[in-house]
Amino acid sequence: MTLHIRQPLPTAKFEALIDETLFCNIGATPYRDVLKRALDIALVLLVALPAVLLTLIFAGLVMLDGHGPFYSQQRVGRNGRTFRMWKLRSMVPDADAQLSAYLAANPDARMEWDLTQKLRRDPRITAIGRIIRKTSIDELPQLLNVLVGDMSLVGPRPMMLNQREIYPGTAYYSLRPGITGFWQTSVRNESSFSERARFDTDYLRDLSFVTDLRVLLKTVRVVVHGTGC
Repeated sequence: MTLHIRQPLPTAKFEALIDETLFCNIGATPYRDVLKRALDIALVLLVALPAVLLTLIFAGLVMLDGHGPFYSQQRVGRNGRTFRMWKLRSMVPDADAQLSAYLAANPDARMEWDLTQKLRRDPRITAIGRIIRKTSIDELPQLLNVLVGDMSLVGPRPMMLNQREIYPGTAYYSLRPGITGFWQTSVRNESSFSERARFDTDYLRDLSFVTDLRVLLKTVRVVVHGTGC
């Protein structure tokens, strides 16, 4: 008799299968597929004028270092489609090169980056960058991403292209990434990158007008108290 021992699935693959089982039967809902998009457009148009004015003011402050005020990066969107996400620049112009050098020279920072895909004390952030990140003003240009349909006001944190391989779940791909969301208004710096999948799964399960309204109100509190990253 031959004994066949089945190897356990890797954690990421196992969690992805759980997501697929939980959400494979989720069908269209009026809010998720129609009204949520209408709400995004209405709210963006409502705040457009003050948002543009505030963006222009801080863009001028960012430009004081002699470089452009805006930063864009390819991110993963709904159904895996890539899009260009816009932000006010909060880091030095050669941020990517500086990150590689810094992580190579600092093992502890490398461990933190590998775990969370963020740095609590990121040396690339400029003085004005600390202010606009703390208040989330750097994310105002993403209202344009919401208006054109790449993003939503509420949704998962936009994923970088190189993070797809380490993201342990599938719920993210059913949603438009959000300017704010479950993860952005909760643990934020205290969670690992892989734990973000749990927030995305919870949001997809609880998605409704009331859920989005609660997240938006909580976002106001986060911005007022300056607990952004």
